[in-house]
Amino acid sequence: MDDLYRELILDHYKNPRHKGRLTESQYEFEDENPLCGDHLEVFLKTDEKGKILDAKFDGHGCAISMASADLLMDSIIGKQIEEVKQLSKQVILDLLGFELSPIRLKCALLSLKVAKAAAYEMQEATDELIA
Repeated sequence: MDDLYRELILDHYKNPRHKGRLTESQYEFEDENPLCGDHLEVFLKTDEKGKILDAKFDGHGCAISMASADLLMDSIIGKQIEEVKQLSKQVILDLLGFELSPIRLKCALLSLKVAKAAAYEMQEATDELIA
């Protein structure tokens, strides 16, 4: 792994910008990776049109899991629900800046899994309000 990317991972692991809980979040979602014990909760605050105004995560796990969660939360703020639903694993690889082994990829993708589940739940809630 390139030193620059190693520093990026360690920086977001040790100094996360989006770790914590939103006291006024409309949506809270959680999941875990039972193979390694990583656990992640996502808290999202949206406006009435489904635009993500703030995103936080909480939980525990390895450096790659927590760093990818921090980077992903930063990247989804300002996005619409539909945009988040369309994110692929490539977004995580792009945010991290390097390829991962299959085992480490599962750690990195936990945040994407939880964020996408949140987006699908938010869409259902928005549809119910409109109906």
